[in-house]
Parts: sequence; structure tokens; C-alpha cells
Amino acid sequence: MENEKKDIFDKIMGWGFLKKFEPFYKAHKEVLLYLFFGGLTTVVSVIFFAIPMNILHIGKGKLLGFTIDYDVTIANIISWICAVTFAYVTNRTWVFEDKAHGTGAVVRECAAFFAGRLFTLVVETLLLNVMTNTFKMQEIIAKIIVSVVTIVLNYFISKLLVFKKEK
Repeated sequence: MENEKKDIFDKIMGWGFLKKFEPFYKAHKEVLLYLFFGGLTTVVSVIFFAIPMNILHIGKGKLLGFTIDYDVTIANIISWICAVTFAYVTNRTWVFEDKAHGTGAVVRECAAFFAGRLFTLVVETLLLNVMTNTFKMQEIIAKIIVSVVTIVLNYFISKLLVFKKEK
């Protein structure tokens, strides 16, 4: 990192008592920043889930024989849009330090990122409905638990498919 341009997080790790953690940070920077921004993305997701959950009162219905809680599903989609947008910007900028340039390259990368997150949206929505309808878990608690699963899935999708390093 000595010859590379330092970002804000590299600079912070050079401050006072944090300097003793700098070797660990350098060795695990990508994962540490992913966890940090994954945590912030979860906060964004939970906030934008809780707001519509407290406003919507649509109820439940049947879809393909399954009970669907429309409030949970709609709130989760709104939360997903906000969280994925936040995650794309932070992952591209700081976590994977992506170097894609040009409109076409960025659009392809963004599309791949959202497509990967769309897969985990389906997983997340199914798990949320199972936890809230089958196990009668409180919605916000279920959302937080399911977010852990999606953070792990999203890391591997981003690392292996979206922001893969060119050889």
C-alpha cells in the first residue's frame, strides 16, 4: 500500500493506536471493508424495511398455494432497492476498488451486481415469508437474521462474478 494511492480507510488505519492493527487490516482489507459496508447496508435495509412496514396495511393473500404477506414483501422490495443501490456504490468504490471505466463497462457491472442481488432478494423474500408466516417470528427480527444469510451470499456473488479481478 506504500506505492498505492491510499483511500480514507487506509489513512485512518495509520492513526495512533489503530496503527498496530494496520498489518491485519492490510492482509484482510477487502473482507473487513465488506463486513463494514455490509453492516451499513443492513442498517439501510432494515430502516427502509421498517418504514413501509409501519405504513402499509395491505394484508395477506395466496400465491401459488403459499400465503404471502404483502406488507412484508412490498417493504422488502423497497428496502432491497435502497440497500442494493447503497451497496453497489460502496462495494465498487471501497471494497473491491473496481477499475471499470466507460459507460458500457459500468452499466454491465451495475447490471451484473443488481442481477446477483435479485437472486438474493428472492432467497430473502422466501425466507422472510417462511419465518414470519410459518414460524410467526417478528418481522424486524426475521429481517435481521435473513440479512446475515444475504450478506454472505452477496459477498461471493460480488467477489466471484461482478468485481472479479482480471488476470
